[in-house]
Amino acid sequence: VAIIGDGGLTGGMAYEALHHGGDVDPDMLVILNDNQMSISENVGALPKMLARLMVSRRLNALREGTKRRLRRDGLLWRFLKRWEEHLKGMFVPSTLFEEFNFHYFGPIDGNDLPQLLHSLNTLKDLKGPQLLHIVTTKGKGYAPAEAAQIEYHAVGPFDPDKGVAKKSAGKKSYTDVFGDWLCDMAAADPHLHAITPAMREGSGLVRFAKEYPQRYFDVGIAEQHAVTLAAGMACEGAKPVVAIYSTFLQRGYDQLIHDVALQNLDVTFAIDRGGVVGPDGATHAGSFDLTYLRCIPNMLVAAPSDENECRQLLTTAFRHEGPAAVRYPRGSGTGAQIEPELKALPIGKAEVRLRGAGLAILAFGSPLAAALEVGSELGVSVVNMRFVKPLDGTLILELARTHTALVTIEDNAVAGGAGSAVAELLAAKNLQVPLLQLGLPDAFLEHASREQLLAEAGIDVAGIRTAILARWPQFACAPRVGVVSAV
Repeated sequence: VAIIGDGGLTGGMAYEALHHGGDVDPDMLVILNDNQMSISENVGALPKMLARLMVSRRLNALREGTKRRLRRDGLLWRFLKRWEEHLKGMFVPSTLFEEFNFHYFGPIDGNDLPQLLHSLNTLKDLKGPQLLHIVTTKGKGYAPAEAAQIEYHAVGPFDPDKGVAKKSAGKKSYTDVFGDWLCDMAAADPHLHAITPAMREGSGLVRFAKEYPQRYFDVGIAEQHAVTLAAGMACEGAKPVVAIYSTFLQRGYDQLIHDVALQNLDVTFAIDRGGVVGPDGATHAGSFDLTYLRCIPNMLVAAPSDENECRQLLTTAFRHEGPAAVRYPRGSGTGAQIEPELKALPIGKAEVRLRGAGLAILAFGSPLAAALEVGSELGVSVVNMRFVKPLDGTLILELARTHTALVTIEDNAVAGGAGSAVAELLAAKNLQVPLLQLGLPDAFLEHASREQLLAEAGIDVAGIRTAILARWPQFACAPRVGVVSAV
């Protein structure tokens, strides 16, 4: 038995499986749970087809009643029996599944448990591939969730008697920063088009979808198509921005390489949920994007350290002529003041934030805040790297020659990540400089808060300090240093 939602049915693998299953003719039951929702409302042609199937219950009842009457006329009955499937296809578009050699049943009320159990008991012993179409209500049984299905798709702890409390205004999240930037850049450049694979709310596209509906494309849960659609748009002179979670871009990796990077097309990837994501668990962890992106030719890969830099690096990536990715974490940042200007930063240039002695910490992305605290305490240099590809090789080599050791910190798997890029550069230049690489472990990260996961990985303030002093205890008594503003 395989269970799939109507939102998930938009992905290409579902049709690959139907294609395979209909050929090998297994004793198999597919249950299609149709609640007309993904995270937000379903989009595309498939939901419209499923909606037409809703009327089939009434049509089936009408058909069966008509058949009982027509059996009295033998000649007419034989003629209509021969054309039954053709006639049914005119009214009930279940032939999509039947052409895949699946016997289609339904739709039935999936929230009616006696009816559902009766149907399952009837179907479980049938031979060959079967598909049962059930219709359910998302949030069924809890009135607030039924009334606000998008809001209740994924929530934290709340009082069930009062419902989910409205969030108070606080620091802007990186997702909000992206959403505002996207609308501002769209006003400045009419060639901008935004693409999302069913993540309008999660990726911060609600405002853009309302203000620029003709330039907004929700392709459903179809990440491969989202990436190749962007490639096609870029071929025709548009400047597409693909808003996508880090973990979901993995599904479109082949398209990223072959359809975008290989042709050096002008596509910007705004990658949300980079690094640890906390409560969403291992399936949503963006632990690998720096690793899988930096090995692709033609790619520009940037990691902002705060909200303002996120806006600036998004502008940099968008104005760069070629494939570019900006990855940022879930949640809010440091509370940095966001400049309204659409300012681009020099590509491949890092920023020295602290000038110290002996040791230099190279921070990639959001770990910069923790690195600055540790660097100030230990009296060492701290650099905001900004770019994973291209690296600021000139600065790294200068630091390697003027410091006794280097430390890299990233909210990404250590294996093949930004620290590995630094190690490769040092090896290529034959520089024998001690290098400590801090980042995420070679393991899948389970459910916890983002703060807990960073602490477990040793890339919070306490973990960074402990790792450095375990390797170089002489820095424990170093003087504090100040911030350097020069780039």
